[in-house]
Amino acid sequence: MFKKKECVAMLLAGGQGSRLYALTENTAKPAVSFGSKYRIIDFPLSNCINSGIDTVGVLTQYQPLYLNEYIGNGQPWDLDRTYGGVTVLPPYQGKKGADWYKGTANAIYQNMKYIDRYDPDYVIILSGDHIYKMDYSAMLRFHKKTGSVCTISVLEVPLSEASRFGILSADDENRIFKFEEKPKNPTSTMASMGIYIFNKSVLFDYLKKDAAKEKTDNDFGKNIIPDMLESGEKMYAYKFDGYWKDVGTISSLWEANMDLLGSKPVFDINDESWRIYSRNTAKPPQYIGEDAVTDNSLISEGCEIYGTVINSVISPGVLIEKGAVVKDSVIMGDSTVKAGSSILYSIIDENAVIGKDCSVGSDSEKAKKITVIGAGTVLPDGYTVETGKIISADEVDGGTSK
Repeated sequence: MFKKKECVAMLLAGGQGSRLYALTENTAKPAVSFGSKYRIIDFPLSNCINSGIDTVGVLTQYQPLYLNEYIGNGQPWDLDRTYGGVTVLPPYQGKKGADWYKGTANAIYQNMKYIDRYDPDYVIILSGDHIYKMDYSAMLRFHKKTGSVCTISVLEVPLSEASRFGILSADDENRIFKFEEKPKNPTSTMASMGIYIFNKSVLFDYLKKDAAKEKTDNDFGKNIIPDMLESGEKMYAYKFDGYWKDVGTISSLWEANMDLLGSKPVFDINDESWRIYSRNTAKPPQYIGEDAVTDNSLISEGCEIYGTVINSVISPGVLIEKGAVVKDSVIMGDSTVKAGSSILYSIIDENAVIGKDCSVGSDSEKAKKITVIGAGTVLPDGYTVETGKIISADEVDGGTSK
């Protein structure tokens, strides 16, 4: 007889990530490279094991092949358990047919049997596209102490950005009395982080009610949370004051990478007290050539740097030839920047080749438009990609970018 689990995590990792354009054409957003040697999904998975949560269901749907392979048996995150551990949960064929996940709530609804296997008292719902370090066990203690049936992790955001989020209002004891999903005219700056802890029995009740409705988006923010508030359920806001970044857009992904740089980075991924684990294949040490110039950059193992790298994040296996300049950019794994090329304010995806004397992006910080080169793209010698352009392998013509 297996011992029941107190809390099971359900990690939503099936979104298309359309706002990342070329970066998610062939891979799920949680599998996108981040911070030199990590993937976005490493952060919630690491948070789980660091928080003492050893049972995680990862709900996949869009372009899941690489993500499934990356997660594997969960060993890098100490989630290769005989009972529990990590389980990939794609949509499946059931007795009454097969169905894609229709929304965040429907994805959990379709996997209630998985949750029930462990008979947990609590379920924590997580998103697979956020960069942050968080102790979920502290949030669970708060949830139990308040007697809440649903606790939502929140952080303060500028009023100018509040319309991008689910916005809550709470009293002096942090009990929630109002919730609006992406309001046009927000009345609060308390934003939902998309992290929820539910009492399992209450969650199941509302998921079943939502599934029975003819008109619903099957979404936590649009349906489940408002329905619970309307029914007078006891719901609390858990205030988080650490670093948290939704990397669902090109600019936010670039900014989050830049936050890792400097002697006192905004976000420290080398904090030994809260390790971020990842699946990395062994690479030889980095090699910095005699004439190379590097400054304020994160350069991973397996790189060969012969040119200039300034204020940039360089992933494993990258080659930057002599005379090439990379500045204010992110170069993902196993890409090559050949001699004489300049990469400025750009993101270069994995296995790309930038030919000789190419010009990618602009040094104009005022524009803040990030140029993107998709995975596997090969730019011919002398090719120019204008500032803010996003191109994939099948969009390269004979000269200047379209």
